[in-house]
Amino acid sequence: MARLNVNIGALALKNPVLTASGTFGYGLEFADFVNLEDLGGFIVKGTTLDPREGNDYPRMVETAGGMLNCVGLQNKGVDYFCRHIYPRIKDLGTNVLVNVSGSDIPSYAACAERIAALEAIPAIELNISCPNVKNGGMAFGTTCEGAATVVEAVRKVYHKTLIVKLSPNVTDIASIAMAVEAAGADAVSLINTLMGASIDIERRRPHLSIGTGGLSGPAMKPVAVRMVMQTARAVKIPVIGIGGICTTEDAIEFLMAGASAIEIGYANFIDPAVSGKIVRGIGQWLDSHHVSDVHAIIGAAL
Repeated sequence: MARLNVNIGALALKNPVLTASGTFGYGLEFADFVNLEDLGGFIVKGTTLDPREGNDYPRMVETAGGMLNCVGLQNKGVDYFCRHIYPRIKDLGTNVLVNVSGSDIPSYAACAERIAALEAIPAIELNISCPNVKNGGMAFGTTCEGAATVVEAVRKVYHKTLIVKLSPNVTDIASIAMAVEAAGADAVSLINTLMGASIDIERRRPHLSIGTGGLSGPAMKPVAVRMVMQTARAVKIPVIGIGGICTTEDAIEFLMAGASAIEIGYANFIDPAVSGKIVRGIGQWLDSHHVSDVHAIIGAAL
């Protein structure tokens, strides 16, 4: 059997398969379909300092090769997570990560600091695609300065593994990655969803309540692979690949593009058991190609 274990900074994964925030709930919702302890880990839904109601419905629509969503980070806040969710997931035999979001620098830092106190959470994924309410709604992650500023603030209060999730809605994602690396990130994950829109031609209005949403699914995979390749060439920290991964072959492609691990998102809605299948599939692919260690293919196409 091929060795599948990888490291993301100080975070040790038994295999390179994670599940993406916002697509896997708090993990427990999928326990009937996949053995959570078979995964390298999973990332719980986006968590903010204060509760958020999210956007009005409708906030999801199917598109060709994927879907658009504008859920809006609906969650009950970090204190609810600490009191009611954490006790139920802290003893699972896998890595449980929390996706941290915010609307300004203090809320990011305060949320991360509260998660830092939870002994069984070894890492956070910082979502810098959120709109900066003090800068006209522009996402933190669309400029090098904005991305670095939020990472620096969180790094001061959070001393475990810090993964920064990058927005693809930028001109040069490699520059953003280098900025967060310099600011103290231990790893980057990419890509978050691409901005898109869909029109109901009978109603002559957008399908989504706020007009636009994030595109996920196979339609975005070639863009994600390209950005992972560009980023892996530009930074020294590990890269986690995200975007339209639905099969073992998709996962292998991202690993060869330079990702040390991958996150499965959209595919969880199609097949809730897919993450476990891809863990097994990677091992089988390596064995069938006489590769004894997954590290032998990481970055092979660079």
